[in-house]
Amino acid sequence: MSATHAAPNLTRRRILVAAPLLALAAGCSQAVAGPRQLTVYKTRDCTCCLGWVAHMKRAGFSAKVIELDDITPVRERFGVPFELSSCHTGVIGGYVVEGHVPAADVVRLLEERPRAVGLLVPGMPFGAPGMEGPGGRREAFDTLLLLDANGRTRLFARHS
Repeated sequence: MSATHAAPNLTRRRILVAAPLLALAAGCSQAVAGPRQLTVYKTRDCTCCLGWVAHMKRAGFSAKVIELDDITPVRERFGVPFELSSCHTGVIGGYVVEGHVPAADVVRLLEERPRAVGLLVPGMPFGAPGMEGPGGRREAFDTLLLLDANGRTRLFARHS
């Protein structure tokens, strides 16, 4: 066999060996980039929560919504103090997401993986995801990082 014929065979072998590895790598990158599973606990009569779920779905998350008569026990289980609560509680990737937290903040949380309980947007700020109104009017609000079940927080993001 001449040297000119050896190179194509070697290349073909490399391709045959590399192809399954490339396919595996492509599958892994799709799994990471694919939708993230979010569980949302809400009361039956709250409609703004569904607006927030729609916002999260548009950002590539998938959501399982669980409707309850009272979500206070859920908040207590996940360490969300009442004074920092909102109308719904989400859980994703080992973190709690309380209230109308923007999807970009949740993505950042999951990328950075800080030592914390999760994210909070206390209350129901007008213009936050799920709380949009006519004319695009909004009020400034902060997303807080809940550091522990004692209610210690620090600023995570400002929205205006």
